[in-house]
This record gives sequence, C-alpha cells and structure tokens, in this order.
Amino acid sequence: MKNVFRAFVILLIVAASYALFIQYGSNPEKIVKEDKPQVSSNDTKKEKSLNIPSSGLLSFIGESAETVEKKLGKPDRVDPSAYDYEWWVYNKGKKQYVQIGILNNKAVTLFATGDGVNTSPFKIGQPTRDVFKTTQIAPYVNVKYDGNSYRFEFSEEDMNTRPTVKADDLYVQLYMDKFEGTLSSIRAFDAETLIKQRPYEVVYRGTLIEPKALTESDWKEIEKANEKQIFDLTNVIRARHGLSQLNWDDSVSKVAYGHSSDMKEHRYFSHVSETEGTLKDRLEKGKVNFEQAGENIALNYVDGPAAVEGWLNSEGHRKALLHADYTHLGVGVDEKYYTQNFIKQWQ
Repeated sequence: MKNVFRAFVILLIVAASYALFIQYGSNPEKIVKEDKPQVSSNDTKKEKSLNIPSSGLLSFIGESAETVEKKLGKPDRVDPSAYDYEWWVYNKGKKQYVQIGILNNKAVTLFATGDGVNTSPFKIGQPTRDVFKTTQIAPYVNVKYDGNSYRFEFSEEDMNTRPTVKADDLYVQLYMDKFEGTLSSIRAFDAETLIKQRPYEVVYRGTLIEPKALTESDWKEIEKANEKQIFDLTNVIRARHGLSQLNWDDSVSKVAYGHSSDMKEHRYFSHVSETEGTLKDRLEKGKVNFEQAGENIALNYVDGPAAVEGWLNSEGHRKALLHADYTHLGVGVDEKYYTQNFIKQWQ
C-alpha cells in the first residue's frame, strides 16, 4: 500500500496606500500535509546560559527527562504540542533558544537556534555552502520503523531551505536562511516523531503513524503554546539582527487570532477578509492604537517555529519580522492557521 500526499500554498502580496503604513508578507514555503489543504522574549534578561554538554544537543534524543533536567535545568515553561510530546522551552535569548520534546519521559525531538548552542556536527550560523560540502543532501530520506517503510520526498525548495538528513539513528532537519546563506536553526527527530509530523510528501508501505486525536480543549492549549513560541522566536531572530525587542500586545493578538479563525472558518488564505476587511480595518475595529502595521500569515506548518523559519525565507515576511520601527506584536493561531500582526504605536 502506498500513497502520496500533496498540498499547495497560495502566495499573496497586497499593497495598501493609506495614510497609515500597512505591510503584508507572503508565504513561499511548500507545505505538504495529508489532507491537501491550501495553503515577551527579552534578550537583555540576565538568565544563566544553558550548560550544554560537549556531546551536543543531539545527544539528548532518546535520553530520559531526568537526564535532560539534570544537564539543562528546569525549563522556562512546558508547552503542549500537536504530536503527543510536550515542549520543554529554554529561552536564553539570541545565543541559546532550545525546545526539547518529551514523550513518555523521553526526549524524542528538539528545535534549537543561536550561536551559543552546541548542535554538533552542525553549527548554527555556518555558511550554507559549508553545510552542503560536509553533509550529503539527497532529494529524499528513507525511514524504517516498526516493520513499515517511509520515503519523504523533497521539492527543490525543500532541499535548498529545509532538507532532512539522517545522522546515526536520528533525522535532522536543517533550516537554512537563504538571504544570509547560513544555517538558521535545526530540528532533530526520532523516527516515530518524524513520521507523525510528516513535514514533506511521503510515500509509505505499511501503517501511517498518527498522533493522538485532539479535542477542542487540546487545540486551544496548543494554539496558545504556538503563539508564545512564535513571539519568542521572532524576538530571538530580531536580536540576532541587532533590532529592538517587540512587546506583546493583547489587543493586537485578538485581532490576529480573529483573522486566523476567520480564514479557517471560511476556508481561505488571504490578507483580506470578505467580512472583516483589510489589516487596517481589523486593527481599527479592534481599537488598536497604531501608526504602522504589518501582517504575516501562514497555513499548515507543523508548528510555530516552522512557520517563523518559513517567514524568514520570504522577502515580504522577512521585512515584517525585521522591520526596525515596529514596537509591538500580537500572534493568533487557530489550529494550523497562523497570523502575526506587527504595529508601531502612535507616539
């Protein structure tokens, strides 16, 4: 038995010529999912740095939660995920941002960025050309698990910006910043977790492993977790580029969530809502005080960090993420619909 799941992304850039400055992003990353859909962090805080062992973060995969806590300490917070594990979030700013996924008392996945994290044999910030010289990147990766076989196939865009390679018994996804030409972050999985997340097209023989079904209450908690992670990681990336940190804004977050919810309810993917209008319209209805505003949207990324890395590789999204004038950010996630709204408040 085998099947190929495909999906597509709608790309949209909208320009507006109001007295206020309104900026929109666009989403270039190909997202492949089974159901064929359309497609405050503060770096000045004085927290102690993570004491990452010389063997590197990848050595944590397969280790017990007790071992992770003994070596890294208690996480800053624990977030749920849509893939059965809990994220242990360690946010130490631009040099060390780490999420470790714990399932059944064992580390099964991780996401990490920052030049102060040891992700050997890979190095955050390493030139892409050097990564490709030392790492064999194929147009696919094969996975065998519990008597089943899976083949994850990469598009050209996948290969250039987010390929996955096998490293011993692990699978490591390499997020490349195509504008800087460097390795931006990494994600590592055990086989079962990679199969559950399915970040690429997949052909398989046997059984397709699924995460547990989620209730509406489960989703609400996961959505809030993704909002926090998107906010954290946006500020980590801004700090990396020497920009000021954004403040969380509840009113803006409500507007962002409203747009994600509207897109999901009416099954569209656009910066403009037939019922709620443009970003300017939505912010004004939400009584948000703003001089400038920008919006990024994404659909069907596996989670918040994946959405941020996708935005980073889009010229339109990147401009919003790295806009020096913005002062506040609100993020709204409804299942796999992601919206972030940036504003500069009136002075």
